[in-house]
Amino acid sequence: PIKIAVTAGPHAEIMDNVKKLAEKQGLKIEVVEFNDYVTPNVALFQGEVFANSMQHRPYLDATLQKEPKFDLVEVFKTVNFPMAAYSKTLKKGDAIPDGATIGIPNDPSNGGRAILVLANAGLIKVKDIKNVTTTVADITENPHNFKLDAATIPRSLPDVTFAVINANYAIPAGLNPTKDSIILESADNPFVNIFVTKKTNENDPRIAKLKEIYQSADNEKFIMEHFQGTILPTWK
Repeated sequence: PIKIAVTAGPHAEIMDNVKKLAEKQGLKIEVVEFNDYVTPNVALFQGEVFANSMQHRPYLDATLQKEPKFDLVEVFKTVNFPMAAYSKTLKKGDAIPDGATIGIPNDPSNGGRAILVLANAGLIKVKDIKNVTTTVADITENPHNFKLDAATIPRSLPDVTFAVINANYAIPAGLNPTKDSIILESADNPFVNIFVTKKTNENDPRIAKLKEIYQSADNEKFIMEHFQGTILPTWK
């Protein structure tokens, strides 16, 4: 069997389904679970696994910048864990009051992603709306004087007008991005998740087969039914 590294949780659940679908086509997969984001890329570089499915493009780019010897490449897109804004007081379509306090994640990567969600929604303007390393310092216009508060969320949700929360934290808190949010990240955002392998495996026929199975109607149906819109396929 070919070994595919995943992180525990949704990525593992999806890959378990891909494994079942692949077996019907004679392709055997061993799903290898990790509880962190660093080890799967190390394991892939060292040849312990054939591929991994657990990261978005900016994370891979940051890893390759830190470890230039890692010859890892993106081979296809998988799913999106949409970031979204949630509020205890506002409903979708409500006007956001001037001076509102907006909670954003307190880590730089997700904080920057949240700022881009706000910029795409037209609430603020930034230097480059495609720059995944955007920070508060890159905000060029904030006409409504919104106060951005880097906080531990979703625990801070009652203390702010609304908060922009990563799906990884929203879902366990019982928040559904497509049903409960007041602002939803656009589907063409740069943070969609990807399937990664070593450059030497890029043209391996098994990669083409894995892409076909992962992006099949059967796997799409599983994702939509199992996660109820909290995780979305990106290849449609």
